[in-house]
Amino acid sequence: MSHSASASESWKPASNPWLVAMIVTLAVFMEILDTTIVNVALPHIAGSLSSSYSESTWVLTSYLVANGIVLPISAFLSRVFGRKQYFLICIVMFTVCSFLCGIATELWQIILFRILQGFFGGGLQPVQQSVLLDYFKAEDRGKAFGLASIAIIVAPIVGPTLGGWITDNYSWRWVFFINIPVGILTVLAIYPLLEDPPWERKWAKGKLRIDYIGICFITLGLGCLQVMLDRGEDDDWFSSDFIRLFAVLTAIGLVGAVYWLLYARKPVVDLHCLKDRNFAVSCLLMAGMAMILYGSSVVLPQLAQQDLGYTATWSGLVLSPGAVLVVLTIPLVLQLMPRVQTRWIIAFGFTCLCVSMFYSATLTPDVDFATLTLMRSAQSLGLGFLFVPLTTIAFVSIPQRLNADAAALFTMFRNVAGSIGISLSTAAITDRAQARSAGLVHNMTPLHEPFNLTLERWAQAIRDFTHALGDPLTLASGQLYKEMVAQARFLAYIDVFIGLGVVALLMIPFCLLLSPIKSQGSPGAH
Repeated sequence: MSHSASASESWKPASNPWLVAMIVTLAVFMEILDTTIVNVALPHIAGSLSSSYSESTWVLTSYLVANGIVLPISAFLSRVFGRKQYFLICIVMFTVCSFLCGIATELWQIILFRILQGFFGGGLQPVQQSVLLDYFKAEDRGKAFGLASIAIIVAPIVGPTLGGWITDNYSWRWVFFINIPVGILTVLAIYPLLEDPPWERKWAKGKLRIDYIGICFITLGLGCLQVMLDRGEDDDWFSSDFIRLFAVLTAIGLVGAVYWLLYARKPVVDLHCLKDRNFAVSCLLMAGMAMILYGSSVVLPQLAQQDLGYTATWSGLVLSPGAVLVVLTIPLVLQLMPRVQTRWIIAFGFTCLCVSMFYSATLTPDVDFATLTLMRSAQSLGLGFLFVPLTTIAFVSIPQRLNADAAALFTMFRNVAGSIGISLSTAAITDRAQARSAGLVHNMTPLHEPFNLTLERWAQAIRDFTHALGDPLTLASGQLYKEMVAQARFLAYIDVFIGLGVVALLMIPFCLLLSPIKSQGSPGAH
């Protein structure tokens, strides 16, 4: 970096930072929306492209794999092309791939375009974060991250609702076409407004050394990890050779990447950011938050649709008040941040999450819409207290030149942990439902007196009130079995909520490792 510190100090963006922040956040909102909007449409996609549901889940997996690979190397790519140019390439290609996904006629086409979409979409979040870091002074960063966090927390929540509504009323193809006007709008706005700061200018030809080995290790580790997480459930985890192979490849890739990046002369990702205690602890806490956010965002719609028979739109509405609540809590958090030590705000956020998860574990099979919505709103309340303080304290003591690398790593931790949260939650529901039904079956024997009484009562009711064909006792035991399966499923959901509550509880002590600073123009900021 030949530019002196004074040059970088004196640099001021020509256009209004808030306008730039809104536009880059809009692009990120579109990209994150795309991760979850497709979830609801998968059965429709599978049906119309005549493939099985498990084949169609590759539409999700492929996106996440490509997204996960590009995140850590996005800082490097923005140096190669120049940040503005890289951001524009990402948006244009993301929009083009969205169009191609919408017109695909075969499953392999849509999977291929989703890989490209994930690859270009993955660059948007880290660039947005480093733009906000460079465009805003330390004292305004909290507000800027407040704006960004609304996108990052609200998009996964709005996604399923919007996706449900589009697929219920139009066609699944519109789930992709919806990106095109947003993409065109952001490109037209960014082109004149965004500029690169002096320390982020494009590298000269001679200076460019590509770290092929680092890129290969990252691709292998994170790519295989995403495939393993996404397919584990369908392939019965480690009892399948496919998953075992991918677990070994993940380990080789990740260990190799860490070792190589620490010792390489010009690594593709600078891991020195992790020496900064605030940054390293914030990454861990952010990963914990993402696990809980994404895990619970998948579990609740699944419960509403599969077990309570809600439509896609209604299951989305369960999540929506929570999203509104997050948006309303962020201004309150911004008011608190100059007055209260940031770490206490974060600890409070995790405490809220923990309490809300244990409250959600009071779930019963006859739960109504209002209670479900209340459970989700309670879960969302904690998120508002976490995102902005975590993002702000993470970058407090990071030197300016490492902003892009730190932003890339930070986003990667969040996304990978989100994928882990989704996989573990969905796997746990299947696994715990089996374990719970095995526990309940013990009571369903003629030797168990309450069972006999219930069976007799139900059989009597069938005799009295219906004219069903068949033996009333057989019909009643079939009904009881169905009831048992339904109860086992609910107990599994309760187990998952308790598990997520324990994750939140484990995070609280780590908050004390953060520096005791208040976030407004804090000392120690570069």
